[in-house]
Amino acid sequence: MTTRKKSRSTRSTKDGLKNRPGPNRTAGNRIGSDDSGNATVSKSSSRSTVSGPAHRGESSAESAGDALAAKFDSTQKLAADMPYNANKALEHGELSMQPQEGQRITASDPSATGSTLTETNPSNKTGAGKPQLGTNPSSLPLDRVRVDSSGQTLTTNQGVPVADNQNSLKAGYRGPVLLQDFILREKITHFDHERIPERIVHARGSAAHGFFECYDSLKKYTAASLFAEAGKRTPVFVRFSTVIGERGSADTVRDVRGFAVKFYTDQGNWDLVGNNIPVFFIQDAMKFPDLVHAAKPEPHFAVPQASTAHDTFWDFISLMPESTHMMLWVMSDRAIPRSFRMMQGFGVHTFRLVNDDGDSRFVKFHWNPMAGTHSLDWDEAVKISGADADFHRRDLWEAIESGAYPEYEFGMQIFTEEQAEKFSFDVLDATKIVPEELVPVTPVGKMVLNRNPDNFFAETEQVAFCAAHIVPGLDFSNDPLLAGRIHSYQDTQISRLGGPNFHEIPINAPVAPPHNNQRDGMHRQAI
Repeated sequence: MTTRKKSRSTRSTKDGLKNRPGPNRTAGNRIGSDDSGNATVSKSSSRSTVSGPAHRGESSAESAGDALAAKFDSTQKLAADMPYNANKALEHGELSMQPQEGQRITASDPSATGSTLTETNPSNKTGAGKPQLGTNPSSLPLDRVRVDSSGQTLTTNQGVPVADNQNSLKAGYRGPVLLQDFILREKITHFDHERIPERIVHARGSAAHGFFECYDSLKKYTAASLFAEAGKRTPVFVRFSTVIGERGSADTVRDVRGFAVKFYTDQGNWDLVGNNIPVFFIQDAMKFPDLVHAAKPEPHFAVPQASTAHDTFWDFISLMPESTHMMLWVMSDRAIPRSFRMMQGFGVHTFRLVNDDGDSRFVKFHWNPMAGTHSLDWDEAVKISGADADFHRRDLWEAIESGAYPEYEFGMQIFTEEQAEKFSFDVLDATKIVPEELVPVTPVGKMVLNRNPDNFFAETEQVAFCAAHIVPGLDFSNDPLLAGRIHSYQDTQISRLGGPNFHEIPINAPVAPPHNNQRDGMHRQAI
């Protein structure tokens, strides 16, 4: 006997089948009939492609009020309006050096490019089928996915009311537990799959929302819209992180810190994925897997955690003289910052700024904290690691909660290729800095972090930064390390977040609505 103190959900019974309407008792018109009840079999068969090309009915009486026939006509007309691509010749040879606007034709009837004629049949699920043309709801604020469960009934993931989610459904008072307990199975299954792979590097992170405000127009240097006018504000999401440690490691270890900023610009997302040190260990991305393997814990017993103080790492460094510069930074107090609020950030690589005229200049990016740059000393860092492993995460959260919003000034080192050729070093080498004595840092804006995330997993953990995400007015240099990062960051998100559609996760969605022909893949949401 199955017992339960009270029913947890409404379940189907055999008696309920008695009230199901049979094939001859369905309300409304018969399938295959129009509003008058007349059969429309002739219409559908006249468009069948089983025995040849589809064609519309020949008589006006048959075609009157036939929306599908109208869609057929408008689609044929749209195809006829562009018998060939008049701009095709501009895609080849020297003509292709100057991008041309592609040929396009506007459909006389929207149904020509619509997916279905039934989109005007509304429901509480589908809506009215009349979205505002040219919009993509994924670009709306995160409020579209926030849930307020105040005063609501507990339900399953399918929306089925649940009266008891603390006791399994049993046969008798002592069991066994029944396989038909779908509420138990859903709860356990969801729990079993809560975790996703952590980042290979920068696994431990803390993040915040905010905005970037431009000081003055930079149209002379770049066509990027976030620098177009003084006072323009752009939403940002920033993630600070350690590099080597796992998700649960301590905050105050001696390590490089990640300083990644996602700008939600009106031209698309720009990810400036940097560190708190202006240089890097290596010059070429080919060495990056070897560097990380050397820095990570020893493979046979996973020690040390969040630290490079072991033989494998020093063996690598001793065989890689180009790492010397970076090691001087790592062994300094810069590798044990006092707070994320008091930590510099750098783009590391040399990028390009491109203006509306196509003029290009090299640029290096800098973040300077308004609170000053401060570090811990080693004794403090060691004691804090034992007393409060979440020291930096807690400090950032509590500062924002209390209204002491962290601020950073954004600066640029802008120089021409002609200037770069006169330097005694290679500006495309990520192991070297461009001295400020040669190219001063020009402040161009500031960033304010004024809101904490609502959900750590949905935002801080699922955010995906990618060095390949740039906007018009910005471009890459020939830095070989940057070239590898452009591929690697995109590639690793596919594994970590379950497929190529990670851009549809709300925290990753741009405010500039995406419109393209990408399709399908795991977790596709756009319709």
